[in-house]
Amino acid sequence: MIYHLLSWLQDILHGIGFYAYEDVLFRATLAALTSLAIAVFIAPKVIRWLMRMKIGDRPEFHHAALNELMRDRANTPTMGGIIILAAVLAGTLLWARLDNPFIRKAIFILVWYGGIGAVDDWLKLTSKTHQHSRDGLKAWEKLLFQFGGAVLVGIFLYSDFRLLEDARQLWLPFYKHSIPLAGWMFAILAVLYISATSNAVNLTDGMDGLASGCLGVVSTVLVILCYIASESMTRTGGVTWASYLLLPHVPESGELAIFFAAITGAVLGFLWYNCHPAQVFMGDVGSLPLGAAMGYGAIVTRNEILLFVIGGVFVMELLSVILQVGYFKYSGGKRIFRCAPIHHHFHLSGWSEPQIVVRFWLLSIAFAIVALATLKLR
Repeated sequence: MIYHLLSWLQDILHGIGFYAYEDVLFRATLAALTSLAIAVFIAPKVIRWLMRMKIGDRPEFHHAALNELMRDRANTPTMGGIIILAAVLAGTLLWARLDNPFIRKAIFILVWYGGIGAVDDWLKLTSKTHQHSRDGLKAWEKLLFQFGGAVLVGIFLYSDFRLLEDARQLWLPFYKHSIPLAGWMFAILAVLYISATSNAVNLTDGMDGLASGCLGVVSTVLVILCYIASESMTRTGGVTWASYLLLPHVPESGELAIFFAAITGAVLGFLWYNCHPAQVFMGDVGSLPLGAAMGYGAIVTRNEILLFVIGGVFVMELLSVILQVGYFKYSGGKRIFRCAPIHHHFHLSGWSEPQIVVRFWLLSIAFAIVALATLKLR
């Protein structure tokens, strides 16, 4: 919005002597600061509203010892993801180019998956106070809407990539050549990735500050990747960062750096109230759209495989659940972990909640550093 206003003033006044707004990283910095300030400012008001509406967490696990450990979470306001979504949308709408096709799809993802999460949270968290409510969306209903949103994004994204050679290839870490990707393979990859990442973040959102801190790290790396995929090394342009690093070049994807910078600022602002002891929890309304956004950023920059490293903590959480459920069914009731997702396993092993959260943050930073280091190893 501000970009378009300043561009209009440039045309009307034939130059206003201020061109910094044209730089993506400058606007990304302002988007991060804007979303951070908005999240910190509106959070107390949203928390009070959630408390008045009696939308509080009621954790119930199949493990009695875990229920005892998590009893302090009872009635803490949930659906705090509203704070993050409002801050991200404000930062993006203010500082991004709204005519950019990647920005439009990013906003669609936030609204679509945020809507799914909001409905699920509302039904689940009010089921004990409203007689006619039910215990959240059914699994097949949630997956149906998740896949539906991913299909729409995948179709429109592939139409943007039709004329971009690099964007229609699969790129692997440590390998400088791309692999051709058929249209139907791209569609399947987009659907699976966006759906999987949204659920991976949802599973990680189980302790004070765990998901929000890790999201801040991953979104910061995606800011860098979006910038690299799009921008030139010099203003005169001949060489792009992508060609220098032997990475896919996706024009216009740099604008997504503003979107992910807004996510970084928003989750940091939310973390102010979500750190231990948490005053508010993210809920599905925050974890589902933010997870889907991570997958979307990897697909746009063609870093699907690298996201396994960048989001290593989320991958650990998702795999722990898959392994636990699969082994439980295969072995007739035996378990690999004391409880899944894996952060609960460590909690039952004697680690305190702050220890688990900080150590997972450190792991997330380590994964991010490794991922960035691989950009030069091709």
